[in-house]
Amino acid sequence: MNRSWSRSPRSLLRTTVVASLATALTATAFTVAHAAPSPRSTTQVVTWAASADRLGVAAQDLTYRLVVRTSAGGSALRVRLSNAFGEQPVTFGTVRAGLRASGAAVVPGSDRALTFGGAGSVTVPPGGAVYSDPLPGSVRPGSDLAVSLYVRQAAGTATGHRMGLQTSYVAPVGDHAADESATPYTRTVRSWFYLDAVVVDARRGIGAVAALGDSITDGASSTPDTNRRWPDFLAARLQNDPTTRIKGVANEGISGNKVLSDGSGESALKRLDRDVLSQRGVRTMVLFEGVNDIKATPAPTAGELIAGYRRIVEWAQAAGVCVVGATVMPYEGWREWTAGGEAVRQQVNAFIRNGGLFDEVVDFDAAIRDPARPSRMLPAYDGGDHLHPNDAGMRVTAEAVDTDQLRCTRR
Repeated sequence: MNRSWSRSPRSLLRTTVVASLATALTATAFTVAHAAPSPRSTTQVVTWAASADRLGVAAQDLTYRLVVRTSAGGSALRVRLSNAFGEQPVTFGTVRAGLRASGAAVVPGSDRALTFGGAGSVTVPPGGAVYSDPLPGSVRPGSDLAVSLYVRQAAGTATGHRMGLQTSYVAPVGDHAADESATPYTRTVRSWFYLDAVVVDARRGIGAVAALGDSITDGASSTPDTNRRWPDFLAARLQNDPTTRIKGVANEGISGNKVLSDGSGESALKRLDRDVLSQRGVRTMVLFEGVNDIKATPAPTAGELIAGYRRIVEWAQAAGVCVVGATVMPYEGWREWTAGGEAVRQQVNAFIRNGGLFDEVVDFDAAIRDPARPSRMLPAYDGGDHLHPNDAGMRVTAEAVDTDQLRCTRR
C-alpha cells in the first residue's frame, strides 16, 4: 500500500500524524520503552534539522544512507521528508532509522522500519512534506543516526540540503535500506537528500532553538565530519547545562543565503515559515543573517535590511517564537569587502544592539573581531578567507550565546 500526503508548512506546524509501529527498538542508540510515556508528560521537539533547497536532478531506484546527529534526547522518533522544490511526486519505497556504527554501517539490531500512516511506503507530492509515524523507544542526545531512504520513483528537481559537511552514503542501485553492512553503499555524498527534520518526544517543558543563518551557520570552514558548526557547539552546551530547558537545536543555515532576496536558497523572509516556524517545539530563533546582503551588488541600504529584520521578527513573534538578534561579523579581506559595506554593517549592528526590536541580542561581532582592527576577524578565529570562522571561531561564536537568552515566554 502506498499513501500520498500533502502538507503545507503551516499544517505541519499544527498537525500530528497519529499511528505507531508495534516493534520496539533495541541496541545502543535506542532503548526499549517498557511503558509508553503519557502524552501529557511529553512534547514534540526537533532534534536535528537542515534547510531544504534545490539539489539538482532527482535520481531514482537508489538508497541514501544519511548520517545526522541528534541534539535533544527523547522517545518516539519521527523523520520529516520534504519535496518542497520538486515538480514531480517522490515515492519512498522504504525508510529506516538506526544507529550509525562507522562509515555506512549500522549497529546490528538497531535499524528499524518507519511507517507513514501505517504504510511502509509514502509518496510526497510536489511542494509537500510528510512526517513518519513515531518509533517506540528512546533516542539519546548526541547520537549519530543513519536514516536510510530508498527512492523508488523520482524525477525533476531533488530537494535537500547541499552543504552537509557530513559524509553520507549511496547504494546506487536498488533498495538496500535494510542492509546493515556498508557493502552496497559504494558512493559518498556531502549533502542530505529529502530529509529535513528529525523529531522526538521530550519531557514536557523541553523546547528547541532554531538558528536561521547563512554559510557561517551552515558551518563553512569548519572541519567536515566533526560537528563543529557553531550550532553544534551550542547543542553540546545546552545538553550539559542543567539550568536550561532548551535542548533541541535546528540548524537552518544555507550557504550564501540573504535576508531580502533569493539566490542560495530562498530568502530568509520566504523560508522562515518552512524552516523555523513549522519545526516542532521551537521556542526561540537566533537570527544571524545580513552579510550576504551587505556585500552584494547592488546592496540594500541599512534601512532596507533593518526593515527585513523587522518583518522576520514580527512574523516569528506572532507565532509565539522569541527572536535573538545576532550582530553581523566583520569580513574585511574577503574579495567583496568595501568601505561602504563596512559602514552599512556598522549601522546595522548598532540597530541590532540598541534598536529594541529583538527579544535578546548576542554580539557575535564583538566575540570574533580583532580588537586592533575591528573590521577584520581575529586571525586565531579566521578560517582562511576572512569571512568564515574556523573551528575555534565556531566555538567562540557558540560561547557568546548566554543560554538564559534562549528562554521564551511568548507561548
